[in-house]
Amino acid sequence: MGLFEKFKQGLKKTAQFLNTDIRDIFKGEGRLVDDAFLEEVFEMLVRTDMGIEASKELVADIRESFRARVVQMEEILARIKEKLKVLLAQPAAPIRFAESGPTVIMVAGVNGCGKTTSIAKLSQMFIADGKKVVLGAADTFRAAAVEQLTIWAGRLGAEIVTGPSGSDPASVAHRAVAKTLESGAEVCIIDTAGRLQTQQGLMQQLTKIHRVLGKQISAAPHEVLLVLDATTGQNGISQAKHFTEAVNCTGLILAKLDGTAKGGVVVAIRQQVGLPVKYVGVGEKAEDLALFEPDSFVDALFEDMAGR
Repeated sequence: MGLFEKFKQGLKKTAQFLNTDIRDIFKGEGRLVDDAFLEEVFEMLVRTDMGIEASKELVADIRESFRARVVQMEEILARIKEKLKVLLAQPAAPIRFAESGPTVIMVAGVNGCGKTTSIAKLSQMFIADGKKVVLGAADTFRAAAVEQLTIWAGRLGAEIVTGPSGSDPASVAHRAVAKTLESGAEVCIIDTAGRLQTQQGLMQQLTKIHRVLGKQISAAPHEVLLVLDATTGQNGISQAKHFTEAVNCTGLILAKLDGTAKGGVVVAIRQQVGLPVKYVGVGEKAEDLALFEPDSFVDALFEDMAGR
């Protein structure tokens, strides 16, 4: 499945939602661009969870371009798409690999955000590219989390390092990196305990893991990826800000995009957090991870409305 098709799959619910709303606004006819019309467009955009600021910016652009004109649906869609591509623009941001030696990736996120599945998808991507992967199960407080990661490791052909329940997560992370160096693996992915961004003690634990990794390999971790659940919408922005303060996140994985009609949250996250969205989860299978590419994302969001 190509990138565009993956986005189309992941954005199906959001696209259906937008399709219904935009048709309700136009009812098959042209519309005069007046205050009432602009208010309807604004409310439609806000309902996709792209945020007040981005929605205001899009509506202001429509007002400036079409004020007092009768417009067709296709004109408005084309303008929204063009503006969204500008708002979402970011450097191409795949994984930043180490210049030499193994690449260490630390993965963080709140409970239930899709972190373990996202790690499995990353592992599948690296293994498919011919890289050997070691996983560090540093979520030592939940036996179920270690068990789930162990099952994925066996399924994908990755090595895994675990520790006794309740043991020091930083110790597991340390041993995982040591195993990576010893085995000559190219990638080490460290899972961390799901936590709320308001739990200061647990956030300090993340900082400790980050520090321990840096002592083993000077530039490690090379990436700190924060997994956000797309279905939580705007709450993801608060999570991103707090986690970034604790461990200097380098990018985001937006999980469960296929499970929400609020895919517009990507826009709010890009605007308010500033971190690149590196990957999005578009399904439940190990291969259902797509590199985030803004133009393909926007095209997939509106593709079913074009020319109808």
